[in-house]
Amino acid sequence: MSYHRSHIPHQVKGPAMNHVEEKSWYDWAKEQTDPSTASQKFEALEDLLVLDLSYGNIGGLVCSSMLAELGAQVIRIEPPDGDISREFTPFGIKHQDTGLGYLAEGRNKRHITLNLHNPRAQEIFRTLAKHADIIVETFQPGVMDGWGIGYRQLREFNPLLIYAALYSYGQFGPMASTGRPGSEITNQAYSGLAYINGEPELEGSAEYAVPTKTGSWYGWYGEGMFGAYGILLALNFREDSGKGQFVDVSGAECIMKFIDYNLSWFHMDGRVKERLGSYDPSVFPYTFIKCKEGYTFMAAYNDEAFKTLMEIIGRPELAEDPSFSSFMNRTSLENEEVLQKILEEWSTQYPVDEVIERVQEAISRKEGRAAAVVTGKVTRPADTLKEQNWWDRGSFLKVKDPIYGEVTLQGPLWKMSETSPRLKWLCRPIGADNEFIYLKYLGFGRGRLAELKNGGVI
Repeated sequence: MSYHRSHIPHQVKGPAMNHVEEKSWYDWAKEQTDPSTASQKFEALEDLLVLDLSYGNIGGLVCSSMLAELGAQVIRIEPPDGDISREFTPFGIKHQDTGLGYLAEGRNKRHITLNLHNPRAQEIFRTLAKHADIIVETFQPGVMDGWGIGYRQLREFNPLLIYAALYSYGQFGPMASTGRPGSEITNQAYSGLAYINGEPELEGSAEYAVPTKTGSWYGWYGEGMFGAYGILLALNFREDSGKGQFVDVSGAECIMKFIDYNLSWFHMDGRVKERLGSYDPSVFPYTFIKCKEGYTFMAAYNDEAFKTLMEIIGRPELAEDPSFSSFMNRTSLENEEVLQKILEEWSTQYPVDEVIERVQEAISRKEGRAAAVVTGKVTRPADTLKEQNWWDRGSFLKVKDPIYGEVTLQGPLWKMSETSPRLKWLCRPIGADNEFIYLKYLGFGRGRLAELKNGGVI
């Protein structure tokens, strides 16, 4: 079912709107947004057709995965021998000949093959693009345009088209025209993130004080999420104006959004946030501390909270110590290093759960700013998977697939009361949907498909 804003009834204000049901907020929220009921609800992007041409780029896959979870029909277009990103996987581990990264982000998509280097294939793509609402591509700038199937050509016969191009350096500027390939680590490196991430140059640690990448494909996931966000904004504009548009997403610029005040700090004060590990120039404690077994996060956001924390660890006199008594003094690197050791002298006496319990018990007796002590267990992936909270929320899903067997994957991020996203199926093999898609949109039967395959077109 598709619908427009004009079709959604306005809420009527009245006595019924003030009625408070006799159930807890938590029960009500689950009832409204429970992912297990997603199939009974609208799909926000239903009836939209997306062509995903991302190649060797998990960011493009993440972008179209989000759209697919929200109901869009995504057609994944790969070269005849498959996208190289199917090979991206730790230690070469594959499941049913598919890399783990692609297995996670191939969800909810129809998969076809098309050799876009071939002129006949380019003409086929033009015909497909007449049906499309959205195109996602990750080629170097100008490649699609050079083939005659870029946004400038396609918009001539499809003015509603939203065309998103994802590339590390963006589609214009001195770096866009160099021809250098973009990548996940490029996004991190050119954003400035890699420089400020890593261990500080403390005594005895210089060999570890090097630029450090963040997470698994952090640069690509940021690129894909902001790409999807830009597409949704373009859809909102199209709803009102009847016009499509070009969406240029630089992966490096996306990651710049995650380094908060650092660029502004340099421009305003000429200072750079150097690598600080778990230390922080804005607030401290705001760090991970070692416990008897494992680690926990520990933060005290103001002077009153710091006083509470010092009471918890049995060192109330430190709240009056000139080195720690003020917000500014606590955030000098030298004092942070000393305070980290003091905290761990206490925390290493207890298991993680007991540290958390002691903090929670203490702040339950405080109010306002004095209660702003925050802690949280650093969990291993295996522990995260065991946490019932995430299973209840649909953060993880076990799916039985005829090709891939039983697989556990991350579920959709959003819990929504009216248009719940959902996982419909897993990744599909190379070209699995050639017959269905080419027959549906171009009227190609098996004989024509065989001829195109033999000619290297699909």
